Amino acid sequence: MVQPYASLAELFKGLAHPTRLQILDLLRQGEVCVCHIEAALNKRQAYVSQQLMTLRESGLVESRRDGLQVYYRLANPQIDDLLNLTLGTTLQTNIESIDGCPCPSCSVISPAQIR
Repeated sequence: MVQPYASLAELFKGLAHPTRLQILDLLRQGEVCVCHIEAALNKRQAYVSQQLMTLRESGLVESRRDGLQVYYRLANPQIDDLLNLTLGTTLQTNIESIDGCPCPSCSVISPAQIR
């Protein structure tokens, strides 16, 4: 009987921090690399990694490695439903391209930048 409550408490522990909520809000838009999260939140890598570790331990996010990049995504669609309930459906941060982010998707040089 205690196990469902322990799992739920761990989930809510992951939600109980403003930066972790910001990270989850970013991940509602799709999979994101760590450097993109750092640039979007303007936080140091060590701090972001610490928050991501808590989110992983809480079962809220999953990660995958692609070369040197580590990408994060929501662990399941029910988390998005929970975030919509708590944060609403309006996203505050656009993750398509962020100035200063060294990730492959942001560092692609557009033809206008070459000239």
